[in-house]
Amino acid sequence: MSRIVAIVGRPNVGKSTLFNRLTRRRDALVADVPGLTRDRRYGVADVDGAVTLVDTGGLIEEASDVGDLMARQADLAIDEADLVLFVVDARAGLTVPDEAIATRLRKAGAVVIVAVNKIDGAPEANAAEFARLGFAAVVPISAAHGRGMDALVEQMTAALPVAPTALPPRDDGRIRLAVIGRPNVGKSTLINRWLGEERQIVFDEPGTTRDAIEIPFDHPCGAFVLIDTAGVRRKGKVDGVVEKFSVVKSLEAMRSADVAVVVIDAQEGLVEQDLHVLEYAMTAGVGVVLAINKWDGLDPDARRQVRTTLDRRLDFAPWIPLHFISAKHGTAVRSVLETVVRIDRTARVDVPTAELNRMLETAVAAHAPPTVQGRRIKLRYVHKVVDRPLTLLVHGNQTEAVPASYTRYLENRFREALKLVGLPIRVVYKTGDNPFAGRRNVLTERQRKRRRRVVAHAKKRRGNR
Repeated sequence: MSRIVAIVGRPNVGKSTLFNRLTRRRDALVADVPGLTRDRRYGVADVDGAVTLVDTGGLIEEASDVGDLMARQADLAIDEADLVLFVVDARAGLTVPDEAIATRLRKAGAVVIVAVNKIDGAPEANAAEFARLGFAAVVPISAAHGRGMDALVEQMTAALPVAPTALPPRDDGRIRLAVIGRPNVGKSTLINRWLGEERQIVFDEPGTTRDAIEIPFDHPCGAFVLIDTAGVRRKGKVDGVVEKFSVVKSLEAMRSADVAVVVIDAQEGLVEQDLHVLEYAMTAGVGVVLAINKWDGLDPDARRQVRTTLDRRLDFAPWIPLHFISAKHGTAVRSVLETVVRIDRTARVDVPTAELNRMLETAVAAHAPPTVQGRRIKLRYVHKVVDRPLTLLVHGNQTEAVPASYTRYLENRFREALKLVGLPIRVVYKTGDNPFAGRRNVLTERQRKRRRRVVAHAKKRRGNR
């Protein structure tokens, strides 16, 4: 189920600060919309379950374009979002642009929460006057300092659809395969090659595909539901509000998939936007395959350079399988599907807790955690808490001091032991409570007598010196 929250409002009211607060500064994608001079960012927030959060940037009032800009932005938020966070500035008070945005949202029937930001130092009357906008939910907050965030999340939880508690149902056991990437890297060509027919429109112009399209597909490798998505453009290249939210649809399609094939252009290499897509896929917990397309168009020297660059830029996720393909000529495209099937099979394996604990013991025996102030970190036992992404909870003492390098070591050891292919894995920790904390040790009568004898003996010895 799609759960999309859009943040709208004037410039400099704190939309990006609120975005970072809700996503805990785990930004996913960045792209600029021409004419608005504001970054477009996409991230995942936890609001009683995962939601896709969209920072829509500021609505700039220009003499000739204000009506068009406000209409496009309001329609953008209304058409695709389940909920709109309308951010206003408590210090500036209610302004004419605020009222114009509110009118547009109200006429369209959007579900709106008014987030009255910057309440620190603002008169209470300034926050209260936003009730005149006519929306039922008006929440005073300070995005910079975290004030009022609990109340805001509570209001968002009540307004949003209930988060799904399980993976999306499959169509007769089919693997849901999302094909993601920037425009014109050959996504639709790759799907047509798999299908053996011109099912998807292919045109040498970025942005031909506008929506996520699902295609049931049977192949000797297995049964799939192929999801062709709109291209995710690089920063500064998102052209128009319709295409901007087609990016959101691509990300939502990836969240509903079992495996995502991220397609890049070998001639352009792995750019920042590709890395953001990979980060989003890892956050969503889906399996990942990186397909380097148009490989046939490179000479040997260029191929060596591309491989070197990939090794360097993917050092944070060396477990992602790489396939060097030519979708146009069909080179190595079958191997991509074979890897997708392997990823799906390994993701469905249920590992007993006892086996996970044996893996933990082996990893700790080979490389023990470091000491903290002379005390060694003890990792006692582990169990699985989330299937997607695979999340393992390790119990122990002083786990808050476990360095990130040791966490990466454990993740790699678990991935190797579980034979995981193309799947993200997370290791989190929990420090056990001290059962004796706050309890006073009450001595028995015999212990008290012994204590008195020891104290008397110590005093006598001091007196004889």
